[in-house]
Amino acid sequence: MITLYQLEHSPFCIPIAAIFKALDVPLRKVEVSNADRSKVIKLTGGAYYQVPVLADGKKIIFETSAESQDLARYVDSKFAGGRLFPAKVDGLQSIVITYLENEVEGVTFKLVDPKYLAGFADLVVRTSIIRHKERKFGKGCVDLWKKEAPILRAQAEKLLAPFDRTFRHAEFLFGPQPVYADFLLFGILGNLTYRKYNPIPPRLKALVAWEKRMRGFRFA
Repeated sequence: MITLYQLEHSPFCIPIAAIFKALDVPLRKVEVSNADRSKVIKLTGGAYYQVPVLADGKKIIFETSAESQDLARYVDSKFAGGRLFPAKVDGLQSIVITYLENEVEGVTFKLVDPKYLAGFADLVVRTSIIRHKERKFGKGCVDLWKKEAPILRAQAEKLLAPFDRTFRHAEFLFGPQPVYADFLLFGILGNLTYRKYNPIPPRLKALVAWEKRMRGFRFA
């Protein structure tokens, strides 16, 4: 059985799990501690410490760069028959993926992290994660994101609005069935709405309907 090492709320783990579900391929999920990545470090021989990581027998797959889609492309080539990365939309999809990973997720995670971190009763674990965030985003970043939540919500709605306009006229981003960019957007929304921390902006009704459609989608 394929094993996915994940953080349940991760916007990059949710898409991989959703793809396996849509393909009706059994998947074992192993939760990785946000404060202790030793499991992933040992699994990858010290080459990687983030998630997701996929174990297919003795083959271990993880991202080789911040811009790669190695896991999704592996799943596409072995299980999905090229449906996640069809050649005819490769150029446009790469633009959409970059926008989602950099612009959209770069705002939405800031609406999630303060609430997610507040749920850790263990002071050591919570502090370890906060310090990790501060090394990347600056001291006091989590408190700042909490304070700026109304501004971030407005930014998120603006960034998601083009997708809402698309789904008023199309079932999925590039045709009658989802490609990887659809699953990535689904993962970002899954992160945003994790534990009902935040809603999908209610004015984006077509996006809300698409998210429900994605939940029920299965490849034929």
